[in-house]
Amino acid sequence: MLRFLVVRLLQAIPVLLVMSIITFIVIQAPPGDYADFLRTNMITQGNATPEAATRAAEAYREANGLNDPLPLQYVRWMWGIVTELDFGQSYAYNKPVLDVVLQRLPPTIMIALTCHILASLLGIGFGILAATRQYSWIDTTLSFFSFLGMTVPRFLLALVILYILAYKLNVQEIGSFYSSKFGGQPYWLGWFNFNWAKLWNLIQHIWPVIAVATIGGLAYNLRVMRANLLDTLNAQYVETARAKGLSEGAVVMRHAVPNALHPLVAYQGVVLPYMLTGEIEVAIVFGLATIGPAIVGSMNIGDVYVTASLLLILGATLIIGNIIADLLLVALDPRIRVGADK
Repeated sequence: MLRFLVVRLLQAIPVLLVMSIITFIVIQAPPGDYADFLRTNMITQGNATPEAATRAAEAYREANGLNDPLPLQYVRWMWGIVTELDFGQSYAYNKPVLDVVLQRLPPTIMIALTCHILASLLGIGFGILAATRQYSWIDTTLSFFSFLGMTVPRFLLALVILYILAYKLNVQEIGSFYSSKFGGQPYWLGWFNFNWAKLWNLIQHIWPVIAVATIGGLAYNLRVMRANLLDTLNAQYVETARAKGLSEGAVVMRHAVPNALHPLVAYQGVVLPYMLTGEIEVAIVFGLATIGPAIVGSMNIGDVYVTASLLLILGATLIIGNIIADLLLVALDPRIRVGADK
């Protein structure tokens, strides 16, 4: 097992390297950079003449290395990451990119993991319920719900909920995690005094994001679990378990469900970035301070190091997710071996 982990981590290095190269090239392919954004702002908002704005933009490029060849910019960026964990300087935020990442990544991962847990538990549970009641009204209702969940775009659901909250229910402070009253309060007010009011305020603000981002994963898990369990319930070993006199509940939960879970466990390798991208779509609509708006905003203004670093982190989550999925498969089925443990 240890050898497997070491090998997979070593294999991840060239994958991340190639991913970083492609990302760095693609995000700089469109014409313009952050200096052009500054030049436009100086003209439109600072009333500067085009000549003065152009000179200021050129001076900014020279001072920040934007005139350097693209390979040199990439090598400088990667060298900083490898040697000092320095992801570069954010032009727009005027601070290290690592600070931007550490500020926005934790809430993003928190939301994504919450969505993943809810989607897995509810999707698997509803899938078992639908498969064990095939062709009933329960199965039909759940199948229709899963169809809607997989076909309706998440950003559209987010827009609908945003419209209802803002224009029908007159909900205030939608684009934030907390109300102004709780923003500066700590979660721990003492040794045994947890700030439950702040936690409840957080839930009141982010439940639309969690609900919308969860629906897609829940619908997928429901459909896959239902289909796999229906196939498994007709397998020979399940019929043998029934013939031995086991109750239907024991047959389903002890024999059918563990084998039907294999494809869903393997799917965990891609579910983390899937949940992150689902959170990104919804967070952009609601304007939350997560990595979604940061990626889109940095791409619009040419803040290249922020964009490249966040996309690189998303790629790393895909690799980590696949490793976790392999380990979960081994834990679920002892017949599976990894690496040299065959």
